[in-house]
Amino acid sequence: MGDEVRTAPYGSWPSPIDAALAAAHDGRPEWADFVGDEIWWTEPRPAEGGRRALVRRRNDEPGREARSRQGGAGGEETVLPAPWNVRSRVMEYGGRPWTGVLHDGRPLIVFVHFPDQRLYRFEPGGRPRPLTPVSPVGGGLRWAEPRVDLARGEVWCVLEEFTGDGPDDVRRVLAAVPLDGSAADDRGAVRELAPARHRFVTGARLSPDGRRAAWLGWDHPRMPWDGTELLVAEVTDDGRLEGAHPVAGGPEESVAQVEWAANGSLLYASDRSGWWNLYRDGVPLCPREEEFGGPLWQLGLRWFAPLDDGLLAVVHGRGPAALGILDPETGETVDAAGPWTEFTAGLATLGDRVLAVGAGPRTSWEVVELDTATGRARAVGARHRDPVDPAYYPRPELRVFPGPDGREVHAHVHPPHHPARRGPDGELPPYVVWAHGGPTSRAPLVLDLAIAYFTSRGIGVAEVDYGGSTGYGRAYRERLREQWGVVDVEDCAAVARALADEGAADPARLAIRGGSAGGWTAAVSLTTTDVYACGTIIYPVLDLAAWGPGQTHDFESRYLESLIGPPGEAPARYAERSPTAHADRLTVPFLLLQGLDDVICPPAQCERLLARIQGRGVPHAYLTFEGEGHGFRRAETMVRALEAELSLYAQVFGLEPVPGTPKLELT
Repeated sequence: MGDEVRTAPYGSWPSPIDAALAAAHDGRPEWADFVGDEIWWTEPRPAEGGRRALVRRRNDEPGREARSRQGGAGGEETVLPAPWNVRSRVMEYGGRPWTGVLHDGRPLIVFVHFPDQRLYRFEPGGRPRPLTPVSPVGGGLRWAEPRVDLARGEVWCVLEEFTGDGPDDVRRVLAAVPLDGSAADDRGAVRELAPARHRFVTGARLSPDGRRAAWLGWDHPRMPWDGTELLVAEVTDDGRLEGAHPVAGGPEESVAQVEWAANGSLLYASDRSGWWNLYRDGVPLCPREEEFGGPLWQLGLRWFAPLDDGLLAVVHGRGPAALGILDPETGETVDAAGPWTEFTAGLATLGDRVLAVGAGPRTSWEVVELDTATGRARAVGARHRDPVDPAYYPRPELRVFPGPDGREVHAHVHPPHHPARRGPDGELPPYVVWAHGGPTSRAPLVLDLAIAYFTSRGIGVAEVDYGGSTGYGRAYRERLREQWGVVDVEDCAAVARALADEGAADPARLAIRGGSAGGWTAAVSLTTTDVYACGTIIYPVLDLAAWGPGQTHDFESRYLESLIGPPGEAPARYAERSPTAHADRLTVPFLLLQGLDDVICPPAQCERLLARIQGRGVPHAYLTFEGEGHGFRRAETMVRALEAELSLYAQVFGLEPVPGTPKLELT
């Protein structure tokens, strides 16, 4: 390719980033940890049915690059072949699904297999052996946050046990599973560690002397970012937890994580100040208006991890989350240098080594090791390799826009970008506003080839951290309290209008897209504003009256009480906010994408909306995918979804069709 930059209409630029490439690089490594001094993690395999593989990085040739994704001395080795799928369904969003220790000098791994949700014991060279039984009741038995106790011959973990056929016929307890396999067909051999006290619990953390345990618990109608209790109990000689009592947290204080320091002090992240900050035995360590914790969507998330020398590895920030080392005595934090601007809540430590998963605007998610002795950080697993010339990557801009009533709205703007194309003078580019899921979450500022799929063709993308998003303190998060479908919609519209007003976007060619809670925001936007010419709605909530106890999974079944209001106090609001109640206002083309196995936002949500618009002549398409749940994982699904979305925009915005991309049939 030469240096000549040609003029071509926005949306028509040729790009090497096709849907298959974007799908192949979807997802990220998770749950990185040490087994002995080796590094292990799970990673997505879209081309293998969307399973999550367990991977190890062998140490026998430490400085050598991996020969292949399938193995090779000194490189990355897939531990369990397909169809083994290391993923938990606890609370549906899952949690830490594996752990490992050295036993007689060899790795002993305990993991959850997604299809049957049983715990398995595995030693490399052998076959996985089940440790837990299958239950025929409801969703069965599910496990998360396993921790091997070799001295007792047990695995301590969180047990989610269905007691009936309904999604909320469920209990959660701390439990111990025998390592010898004696519970493989016997639920009675699973030992419960303490009486069930809360509807939801996290895994127990043991003090260095093994005499105390700490964990978190919370109950409906609160979500864990609303209020949790930090509990401490004594560990008896026979391995029971007695005398559990709260030491922090409450109905309006969210404790997101708890750990023990090497000296036996209790460390936790609490938002009692309005920000998730760190505390040691109740005393703040470094009070700041930034986050050292986050929303507990999965069990086992770790935003901080104590080191043996008393320092703390931390994931922290205001918006983007950096990896740093905190000195609790001085309150000073030194961040790791490198291309990574975002880190997930998945820290692990060994001696002076820290493991994390990080990414940046030009670097996809990879496993990063920080040596605190030298200060050096390097990618050690799932290493980023440019699949195309990085000149095609987006060039994102961190922006703060004015919203209604002067409130700040945070966003990442990805303008159209191409190394050899520019738009014609006098033409403004189309833009798609992306509303993230959650809604108590945020959009990470990282390289995403799904975004590059659009920007490299001349279509801009704006990711909006609307009011209610995390990363900006509790007050920003609580802007959405009882205002879901209002504040999120207003903030997305404010960003779209601002881009148009400043001459960055074509006001006639704006779209909105989102999945899950973002699908709700997209649908409400299309029925209550005139900002967008079309929209993409992915596994959404659309009818609030049909998304509650007994209709969705237990974890979020009463989420609407904070997002909309208690149904007994605000029943009319549930109808007023629902897109299904205002289908007559839906006049622009839209695309609905839905997994048929989704138990969080079931297909019935989409079907209700489609029934309301039948015969009204609104151009639309409804694509469903067998074997897909909440969040698409299979390569073929992601390819079809991306190509359909691009075809929608091409037809509505008057763009040239991409050669080889199927035309979406709108009916």
